[in-house]
Amino acid sequence: MIEQTESMLANLLNDLPHTSLPIYAKVKHAITHKISTGEWQEDQRVPSETELVKALGVSRMTVNRALRELTAEGLLTRQQGLGTFVAKKKAHSALFEVHNIADEIAARGHKHKAALLVIESGQASVEEAMMLGVRTHHTIFRSVVLHFENTLPIQIEERVVNATLAPEYDQQDFTQYTSYEYLMQVAPMTEGEHLVEAVLPSDIECERLRIDANEPCLQIKRRTWSGDDIVTATRLLHPGSRFQLFGHFGR
Repeated sequence: MIEQTESMLANLLNDLPHTSLPIYAKVKHAITHKISTGEWQEDQRVPSETELVKALGVSRMTVNRALRELTAEGLLTRQQGLGTFVAKKKAHSALFEVHNIADEIAARGHKHKAALLVIESGQASVEEAMMLGVRTHHTIFRSVVLHFENTLPIQIEERVVNATLAPEYDQQDFTQYTSYEYLMQVAPMTEGEHLVEAVLPSDIECERLRIDANEPCLQIKRRTWSGDDIVTATRLLHPGSRFQLFGHFGR
């Protein structure tokens, strides 16, 4: 353990940028680089404040600020009496875009798997008709898919689909490819909207996501169009501890 800490400190010192940044920002930059490159792994204990102060030759105030800000940004986690550790990475999705969840998971170097829980046809209820912009009793499809990242459930996808625009939806094997992939082929998306809010999951949702009843979830309600027609209305539910949204604004 001592040898590992000494090695971490020596390598960190070499990564301090030679710029005009404030010293605390240089320390943050070096630690962030170690985490982003995978040299410092999830749940790995990082050197203590005292060790960092001594090895880097900076003040305790400087180190404390760097660690405090990295903790606030979710890169580190501090456990009372145990020390500071590299935080587990949360899955994230683009806030202003719609992507294939399988591609997002693959981009993180992980494996996507899906379980098809429900797929059926029926007549649209009043609520479903309003969501899809069709008349009540219009033929629709309903599906529920549970998505996994490696072995951990990451998303419940509940979807209603306009059967006129995707007539073979209920014949697809969504354990082999995603509904996103299929719908983009038969009714390419030209427009979308979504509503994001924090909710508490139901008992069955807790069971499916393997979470406690008091864990808040991130819910995304999304509708997508192809031309002038609404193709699908979707509810996506993610465990709050495993997921975050990311958005980038222009300058």
